[in-house]
Amino acid sequence: MYAHCEDGGWILGHLIDGTQAEYVRIPYADTSMYHIPQGSDEEALVMLSDILPTGFEIGVINGGVQPGDVVAIVGAGPVGMSALLTAQLYSPAEIIMVDLDDNRLEQSKKFGATKTVNSSERNAVEQVMEVTDGKGVDVAMEAVGFPMTFDICQQILKPGGRLANIGVHGKPVELHLEQLWIRNVKITTGLVSTSTTPMLLNTVQSGKIQPKQLITHRFPLDQIMQAYDVFRNAAKEKAMKVILFND
Repeated sequence: MYAHCEDGGWILGHLIDGTQAEYVRIPYADTSMYHIPQGSDEEALVMLSDILPTGFEIGVINGGVQPGDVVAIVGAGPVGMSALLTAQLYSPAEIIMVDLDDNRLEQSKKFGATKTVNSSERNAVEQVMEVTDGKGVDVAMEAVGFPMTFDICQQILKPGGRLANIGVHGKPVELHLEQLWIRNVKITTGLVSTSTTPMLLNTVQSGKIQPKQLITHRFPLDQIMQAYDVFRNAAKEKAMKVILFND
C-alpha cells in the first residue's frame, strides 16, 4: 500500500504543507509523479491528484462493485461524485445518491446517478429501502465522515452487502454488530494509495470518464482567499470543485 510506505506515504498536506502555491517541491518525485501526455486537459487531470483515485480505490474497488449491483453513495461532494463517475466502469444496475443538497443531487443525475434521496426531507434509510423495494443495497459508500452518514450505510445494506467507508471521521461511530453479523456484511476502510492513477489517466484521456465536469469555479492564485470563501460556502455558491490557476 503506497499510502503506508514507511519512508514516504501521505506527505503533502499531512506531514508538510500542500501544493496551493506558485512553486512546489515534491518529495520522492521520481517515484510518485506521472508525466502528463502532450495535449492533455490539465484541469481534468487535477482531479487525478486526489478525489478520483480516492473515490475509485476506497469506494468502488474496496466496495467490490460488480455488474448489476445496486449501489448507494452517501455524500454528493467531490469524492462522492468521483465514486459515482468511476462506479459506472463496472456497470451497476442502480446508483442511488444520498445528500442534503438538492443542487448536488441534481448534478449527480447528470453524472450518472439513477435515483436520488434528499436526507433532509425525511428518513434517508426509509427512502432508500423504498426505492429498493425493501431489499437494501449491495454496496453502500460513506463519503462524508459523520456518524450519522455511517449509520445510514449500516442500515441500508442487504445480506452479503459491502460498506466502503471513504469519509474521514473525526468522531467515534456506533457499530451495530448486533444487527450486522447475521447479514454477512463486509466493512472496509482505507487511505488512498493512487496505485490506479495510470489506469485512470488512460481512462480520462479516452473520454470514458470526464472529471472536468466536477469543476464549478476558477480563481487566479492571487484570489485564493476568495476561492476558499466560495468553497467554505459550497451550498450557497453551488460549488463542487474549485480550480486555482497561475497567470
